[in-house]
Amino acid sequence: MIFIFISPTLGFILGSLMMVIVSNIFRSTRPSRVDKWFRRLQLVSAGAYSLGHGGNDAQKTIGIIWMLLIATGYVAAGDKSPPGWVIIACYIAIAMGTMFGGWRIVKTMGQKITKLKPVGGFCAETGGALTLFIATSLGIPVSTTHTITGAIVGVGSTHRMSAVRWGVAGNIVWAWILTIPASAFVAAIAYWVSLQLF
Repeated sequence: MIFIFISPTLGFILGSLMMVIVSNIFRSTRPSRVDKWFRRLQLVSAGAYSLGHGGNDAQKTIGIIWMLLIATGYVAAGDKSPPGWVIIACYIAIAMGTMFGGWRIVKTMGQKITKLKPVGGFCAETGGALTLFIATSLGIPVSTTHTITGAIVGVGSTHRMSAVRWGVAGNIVWAWILTIPASAFVAAIAYWVSLQLF
């Protein structure tokens, strides 16, 4: 539970740290040249973030499905890994969801919280990817959305505090907080319905 708070904080720290380092390295370079380079480098950082996203979020889904398969007797509790079809299905599902619905999140994150230029996008994605790699290597499930939000706010705040739309960021945080009891409520209703049916 503590990583619900640690992941966006770590994303904030790493995103802002990346932005400070990159700004110092390229401070004497023309902005148009920096923009050109980081448009290309953003493909690398977006790929790294996507890898971190799949490595963490898809594994959470795999774990839940595997647990359900064990509970219902479809697989043995002593199996060392889930069935291959579960792994493939989860990775395909998360890739398709990102491909078809991810643009809305990207639009909110990259335009509504703060205006990101390619260099800022690179730093936020790299900071977010590093956070996800650390969490995944430790076996800790985190929210990739929490992580990238923290990284984007970190990048935006390196320019000036007013560069971040704190009202939008606050609304996102409230949505995170309300998601937990709302999910518990829906789960309770689903459980009650299942008891009535079975």
